Amino acid sequence: MSDKMIHAYSGDEIDVHWDKRLCIHISECVQADDPLFEVGREPWCVPDEVAKAEVREVCERCPSGALSYVDKDGTPEQPASENTAQVVYNGPLYLSGELDIEGAPEDMPGVRFRAALCRCGASKNKPFCDNSHIAAGFEDFGAIGQSGPGLDPGSAASDGPLKIKAIPDGPLKMEGRLTLKAASGRSAWQGTKTALCRCGASKNKPFCDASHRAIGFKSD
Repeated sequence: MSDKMIHAYSGDEIDVHWDKRLCIHISECVQADDPLFEVGREPWCVPDEVAKAEVREVCERCPSGALSYVDKDGTPEQPASENTAQVVYNGPLYLSGELDIEGAPEDMPGVRFRAALCRCGASKNKPFCDNSHIAAGFEDFGAIGQSGPGLDPGSAASDGPLKIKAIPDGPLKMEGRLTLKAASGRSAWQGTKTALCRCGASKNKPFCDASHRAIGFKSD
C-alpha cells in the first residue's frame, strides 16, 4: 500500500475508507468471517465481495474509528443508542456512541461514532491511541470502583452527544450521558460529567486525580 494516510475502496453500492492515523490493528476487520478484508490481497478491501449490510456491520466493529463508509443510497452510520467508554486492560479507552471530540479533523468521520483514546500518556497521536502503551509498559487492569451519580431516564432513541475535550496537559473532560465499562465488561459508572486520566499516572484510574500536575505531563 502507499504511504498516504486515508485509503478509499470503492464498491457499486458502498465505499470503505481506512484511516492509517487511527488504526491500532485490533483486526476486527480481517478476522471477520467473510472476504471483505483479506490480508495479502490487493486491494485488501473489496466492498462488492459481500452484501452492503455486511460491509456496514464489519466497519462498525472497528473500535478506533479507522474504518468508515459512504453508503451510496445516502444512509449514514448511526450512533449506538448508549454512549459508553470501555476501559481496556492495559490499554486505551474505547468510546462508542454519539461522539463530539473537540478538535477532531473533519476527515476523520469514524470518530464521530467510535474512538480509541490514549490513557497511558505516551501516544504520539493524542488524544487518540497509537499503541504506545505497549512499548511504555502501561499497566492498568481496568477495574472501576465507583458507581457515579447515575443517569435520569432519557430518550429511548439516543443518549445525545457526548462532548469530549482533551484539556491541555490535563485529563479528558467528558460531558453528556455516559456509561463507563470496566475491562471485565461490567457497566460500572454512570453520569453526565467526569474527567478521565490520560497521563497514565492517576492512582484512581480511569478517573483523573490531578497526577498530571505532579509528573509534569505534556499533551503536545
